[in-house]
Amino acid sequence: MSTPTTQVVRPAGAGHETLYVLLLCLIILTVAGSVVAWRGEPQEVSSVNSHQLDARRDLSASEQGIYADLRVTLDEIHLLRQEQQTLPTPATLADEGFAPFAQDASAVSRGGHAWQLLDAKAYFGQSQTARVAGSFLMRLTAEDDAPDIWLNRATDLKAPADLSNAALESAGWQQIVAQFDAGVTRQHRH
Repeated sequence: MSTPTTQVVRPAGAGHETLYVLLLCLIILTVAGSVVAWRGEPQEVSSVNSHQLDARRDLSASEQGIYADLRVTLDEIHLLRQEQQTLPTPATLADEGFAPFAQDASAVSRGGHAWQLLDAKAYFGQSQTARVAGSFLMRLTAEDDAPDIWLNRATDLKAPADLSNAALESAGWQQIVAQFDAGVTRQHRH
């Protein structure tokens, strides 16, 4: 008779397999991190001068609406200027239904601006409710395609007599500038 022999069979060790999986994960994370660092875009922070306001960040919702309306209506103002050989009056623009010159419910809720033409060079919209939206000034030249729009949030404001940059700045007017950078949409305000 033969004596039974016992042979001890050890289970396969999971230690080496775990080590290989962790090493593979570390390599994947290292490669992914280096690709992100290498391909990432630098975050450019754009700033405006002290006499300027950013159209997206520094204006209230009502002021943004009026600013957008002025930019859109500028094309119509240029067309009417070509037809009439002079700038159209705010009353003409209101009769045509162009915002913000038309006195509708939207205009009233945005500050009820009273518009006037200054020296056939600029439109001045005096706010009736300065806490809702400030007063606006849109300067125009014959070949201007880009609007030059200024804002003043003072409550007791008169139409400016001098339309130069220096005079407007000293009177408390701030130029509105539109910046189109990707940082605006990625900004988190808490």
